[in-house]
Amino acid sequence: QVHLVESGGGVVQAGDSLRLSCAGSGRTFSSNVMGWFRQAPGKEREFVVCISLVSDSTYYADSVKGRFTISRDNAKNTVYLQMRSLKPEDTAVYYCAAGDVFGPDDNYYDNWGQGTQVTVSS
Repeated sequence: QVHLVESGGGVVQAGDSLRLSCAGSGRTFSSNVMGWFRQAPGKEREFVVCISLVSDSTYYADSVKGRFTISRDNAKNTVYLQMRSLKPEDTAVYYCAAGDVFGPDDNYYDNWGQGTQVTVSS
């Protein structure tokens, strides 16, 4: 099982941009799908976006569509989440995850990173 490590979180102002990284260490990716989820205080974990490592198909939650972009660099064994036009409601701990089924159900993912905090002020 690959060890996933998120980075790139921080405190920004509304309207700013931020790029998160999810690096696989110890092993290369063997899963078919990579996804990003987030969890705000007092809220349930919610789906953000996923990407198929087989077809490159992507699926975005409506709340981030047009603002967030997922991408990957196979040579670096890393998946990115480029976040633009950030809003206070984007504040959450962001997690990357690996699984074998393409979709927004977190039960499809069995390998999770530790999370990185994103805080959007204003």
